[in-house]
Amino acid sequence: MRITEITSCYIGPQISPEQFIPEHFFLYLAKGAMTGFDGHERYDLLVGEYCMVCKNHLARYNKQPAEGQFEKVVVVFDEPFLHEFQQKYQPTISDEKIHRAFVPLKKDDLVQNFVRSLMPYFLSGGKIDEIFSKVKREELLLILLRINPEVAGTLFNFGLPEKIDLEAYMNRNYKFNVSIERFAYLTGRSLSSFKRDFRQTFGQAPGHWLMKRRLHEAHFLIEKKGQKSSDIYLELGFEDLSHFSFAFKKEFGYSPAKLITKKDLS
Repeated sequence: MRITEITSCYIGPQISPEQFIPEHFFLYLAKGAMTGFDGHERYDLLVGEYCMVCKNHLARYNKQPAEGQFEKVVVVFDEPFLHEFQQKYQPTISDEKIHRAFVPLKKDDLVQNFVRSLMPYFLSGGKIDEIFSKVKREELLLILLRINPEVAGTLFNFGLPEKIDLEAYMNRNYKFNVSIERFAYLTGRSLSSFKRDFRQTFGQAPGHWLMKRRLHEAHFLIEKKGQKSSDIYLELGFEDLSHFSFAFKKEFGYSPAKLITKKDLS
């Protein structure tokens, strides 16, 4: 999930396929329902609910349209905006840090009223008029910090990701479709250090290990859980079904369809 352009406020049904979060953002669900996953937990969001989505995490979400409709409101708190906000308002910042992508926020009428107040400012294409963007983002952040002061320690933490346990992180997040460079950054390493530490930990290069790990998980899900290739390839980090099928046959010597046939005959 990624804001591909740093557009400060927008409304719409689109979901980005990229699964790295580069900036914090507020997410309000106006229509439909959605389920998010960050490698740890699954999060459900229903109409009228909202959360904070934190940067430097991996995450993906699936939308469930209600009567064919899905719509979300996104307000991005990028780092330059947060620096300026901090200098202007001097918010109280605790040492508490949030270590997950999706952060549920306390319900409050101020938030609902704020979302309604945004509607007159949206232009065609679902983006807010940039003339009003800064003041509306400031308004929302002041509301959120009043209701959820504990998020300040995360929002105003401008440091880079710290070096963490590589083995545990990769075994938890190998299904996310992001580059090796992203994995290096998120584990607190340079690319060269990541590759070196990875080979020392797993005995293989990162790309080779990721492919085999995903394919063997796919084999298990198809053979033991009865799942279909079309239902699992995206969740296992493959961009298209044909690439998944080709890689699967190259690894095991037979196609996913052949595995299903073998299973049915056994």
